[in-house]
Amino acid sequence: MIRLILAQGMLGLNNGVFYAMLSLGLAIIFGLLNVVNFAHGALYMTGAFTALILYSYFGVWIGMEWLHIGFWPALVLVPLIVGCFGMLMERFMLRWLYGLDPIYSLLLTFGVTLVLQGLFINFFNASGTPYPGQPAALRGVVNLGFMMFPKYRLFVILFSIAVCLAVWYVIERTRIGALLRAGTENPELVKAFGINVPLMVTLTFGFGSGLAGLAGVLAAPIYSVSPLMGADLIIIIFAVVVIGGMGSIMGAVVTGFALGLIEGITKVFYAPAANTVIFFLMVVVLLVRPAGLFGRTR
Repeated sequence: MIRLILAQGMLGLNNGVFYAMLSLGLAIIFGLLNVVNFAHGALYMTGAFTALILYSYFGVWIGMEWLHIGFWPALVLVPLIVGCFGMLMERFMLRWLYGLDPIYSLLLTFGVTLVLQGLFINFFNASGTPYPGQPAALRGVVNLGFMMFPKYRLFVILFSIAVCLAVWYVIERTRIGALLRAGTENPELVKAFGINVPLMVTLTFGFGSGLAGLAGVLAAPIYSVSPLMGADLIIIIFAVVVIGGMGSIMGAVVTGFALGLIEGITKVFYAPAANTVIFFLMVVVLLVRPAGLFGRTR
C-alpha cells in the first residue's frame, strides 16, 4: 500500500509541476499587474505547438544530415517567442484596459483564447499530435526503489522546481523584484526615479507569458499536443491560484505542487474523486480564508 501511495504521489507531482509553473505565471501577472489573464492556458498550448512546429518545419543542414530544432533549443527559443507574443498582447490590447474593472481583461483574454484555439484547430489535428523531439538522453526509466519512473518526467519535476524557486527568489529577494512591486503599487514615484514603468509592465507580462510557453515545451513530450490542452488545464490553474492566494508567488508554487500530490494520492483511495478534490479544497479555503492560504486581504 505504501509503495502504491508513493507511486501515485510521484505521478501526481508530475501534474503538480505544471500546476505550479502555470499558476506561477498567472500569479505574477495578476499580483503585479492586476490583470486576470484567461489566455494563460492558450499560451501554454501555444508553447507546446511552437515546439512542435520548430521540430517539424525548421532545422539546419549539417553535411548531408538535416538536424531538427529539437527539445533543448526549443527550451530556450519557445519561452522567448511566447513571451514576445505576450508583450505584444499587453502593449496593443491590455494596456487600454488598465484602470478598468478586471472583468474587461478577463473577457479580452478569453477572446484571445478562442482565437488561438481556432487557429490551431484549423491547421492541426484537433485530437492531438505527438511530439517526436524528446531527447535521447532522457528516454528510458530510472529505479526509484518503489517504482520505475520515466527519466524525462523526473527531469521535468526537478527542472520545474528549480525554475519556480529561481523566479520566486528574483521577485521576492532581488532589486529587480522590488522595482517590479514598487512600479505597480506606486508607479508615479518609480517614474520619478527615471524608470520606464510601462516598459517594465510589458516585460513583466511577457515574462509571465514566457513561463506558460516553457511549461508547454515541457508538456509536449508527455501529453499529446492539442489545441484544447490549455482549456483543459486553465480552470484547475485558476483554482490553484485562488487556493494559494491571488497574486502570491510562493502560494502559487507551494499550492501547485501540493495539489498535484493530493490529486495523485486521492486516486489510491477513491479514484473518481481525483477530478474534483481540487475544487472541493478551493471551496473550503474560500469559506475559511477568502484571501487564500498565502494571500493578503487587499
